[in-house]
Amino acid sequence: MSAPVDPGSDLASRVRQYVEERRRLGFKLCSAARALPNFERFVTNTDHTGPLTIELMVQWAHQVQANHMVDGLVAGATAARRLVLLRPFMRWLRQFEPDTEVPDDSSFGPLPGRVAPHIYGEAEIVALLSAARQVGPSDGLRGATYATLFGLIASTGLRISEALNLNDPDVDLEGRVLTIRRTKFTKSRQVPLHPSAIGPLAAYLALRRQQVRSTANTTFFVSSRGARRGEPLGDRQAHRMFVQLREQLGWVDRGGHGQPRIHDLRHSFAVRRLILWHQQGFDLHQRMLALSTYMGHVNIANTYWYLSGVPELMALAGARFERFADAGAYDYE
Repeated sequence: MSAPVDPGSDLASRVRQYVEERRRLGFKLCSAARALPNFERFVTNTDHTGPLTIELMVQWAHQVQANHMVDGLVAGATAARRLVLLRPFMRWLRQFEPDTEVPDDSSFGPLPGRVAPHIYGEAEIVALLSAARQVGPSDGLRGATYATLFGLIASTGLRISEALNLNDPDVDLEGRVLTIRRTKFTKSRQVPLHPSAIGPLAAYLALRRQQVRSTANTTFFVSSRGARRGEPLGDRQAHRMFVQLREQLGWVDRGGHGQPRIHDLRHSFAVRRLILWHQQGFDLHQRMLALSTYMGHVNIANTYWYLSGVPELMALAGARFERFADAGAYDYE
């Protein structure tokens, strides 16, 4: 163990050490890697010395909120969420500075819960893919790229990052399976493909190979315009196109995020699967682990959230309970 240091005088080195250690363990720390250096600069500018206090952390959270955006920290996130980013680091720092304070929910109140997603109907997904195929230019590659990308997410529940990170060897059309690498939680998994997905994926791959030179490192989805033709399709490109198509289709949001999102295709896959299992008479609780593993959830609680956070599934659960009660399962005497 390293010798104790005064966080007021060497906080920057402790931040770097913490981020490096966590990343060696497989954590990406995207948000924390922005928040912690920002917090360190704030502490330095206040000339603080000695152990870090909750009062100081609260001042930092207020400062970020007042400035709306600091080093990529969006003010839309609550102060409570910003303090959550500090908690693991402060616990870690205690091994060097035992008097370091660790913020809890009482500083700003509980974290806001997840809001319901927009669950796409089958007609909406068909309309999205149809509109995507019409995107120019006339060589058809750009339209095919977006139609195949959105269709794959809708039919497998992949995260957008997972779909964009696919390389050609990860898409085994003969074996009908995807290999998902570099996931959100740095775990790899295999995702079986429904037979109906094989044809569209094969057609896109053939068209792409006709128009873009491929190598062993070519990503499955590529950009098709200008100097970036043949380069990996970017997240911003995909979201810009989705917004364009969403506005063209004139969708009305049925969730709590203000507008339908690409990520809601993933949520829609999970909900549709649970509804199908319910209709087939399967015990949803017995199926949760399989769905959680398939979707790459790090915690099965994230999968169970659908049962309580999505109106479509809450209605099914309520109907099932009514049938259970009507069957005389409860004795009220």
